Amino acid sequence: QVQLQESGPGLVKPSQTLSLTCAVSRTSITTNGYYWNWVRQAPGKGLEWIGYIVYNGVTLVRPSLSSRASISRDTSKNQLTLQLSSVTPEDTAVYYCHSNLGSWGQGTQVTVSS
Repeated sequence: QVQLQESGPGLVKPSQTLSLTCAVSRTSITTNGYYWNWVRQAPGKGLEWIGYIVYNGVTLVRPSLSSRASISRDTSKNQLTLQLSSVTPEDTAVYYCHSNLGSWGQGTQVTVSS
């Protein structure tokens, strides 16, 4: 089964850029058919889809975040990256990576605070 492992800074100051990594194992991120999603859950709220990067490198970001969020990959490391600029406390959440075939990472807590 595909395994996903998120990592990130934990605490980010407002206006800074958040950068998260998702290490994928047991399959290549370029395997045909895979969509690799970033999803977050803010305290007391439901899951919010942020965007995805497809196995062929195509990306799509939620329109409300498109001016601040970018998704990329490092195929040599088999990793995905989410960058979110100009963060505010409203970006405080647990961030997950997820594959369209059902695998989830354990999530990484990000708190935006000065």
